[in-house]
Amino acid sequence: MPVRTDKREYRKIEGTFETRKAEDGAMIVEGYATTFNQPYELWRDKEMTVNEQVDRNAFAEADMRDVIMQYDHEGRVFARIANGTLQLESDDHGLKVTANLGGTEIGRQLFEEISGGYTSKMSFGFTVEADKREQTKGADGHVTVLRTITKIGKLYDVSAVSLPANDATEISARSIGDGLIAEAMEEIRAEEERQRRIGEIRKILNTEVENHDA
Repeated sequence: MPVRTDKREYRKIEGTFETRKAEDGAMIVEGYATTFNQPYELWRDKEMTVNEQVDRNAFAEADMRDVIMQYDHEGRVFARIANGTLQLESDDHGLKVTANLGGTEIGRQLFEEISGGYTSKMSFGFTVEADKREQTKGADGHVTVLRTITKIGKLYDVSAVSLPANDATEISARSIGDGLIAEAMEEIRAEEERQRRIGEIRKILNTEVENHDA
């Protein structure tokens, strides 16, 4: 996987493809590149869990002019927006992918792999223009951060991915997760420092009141 210098992120969805053969010879696969408003775990360690979800309107202004379909985000192109073999549509469930893999020999091979259950998951490469974070702290001190992606900047590709994991999706998730954890920990430290200062001010005020009463 080539190193990206842009802010491209990758996510893998634990979903399944559906396949069908049309009378005109088209080999159609359908699935979801992502679901909407369904939190999934992005990263976890002993102190913190980072969950993420994609907002229903996140793709409303996304650049999807020539998205391609690949395998493991690299190699040959199996379908693409530009020639009409790839279609993307946001519905109530998520971003639906419909691809005709019948145009090339390797596409037909991938269709058979998907039909046979050898390849069953999908990932997508994208950039984030806007998100929001919500943070909660449990009684045991474990912090949970929910990141909601509210605006996708550009969708680069959707990709059928191999099992058990795709390096691009795992590395991206870890990178983003580590960054969010660092930000959340900084916020926690800032809040703890603020509370410490408030406590000191209260002690000073209480001491002054006691001295005054005396």
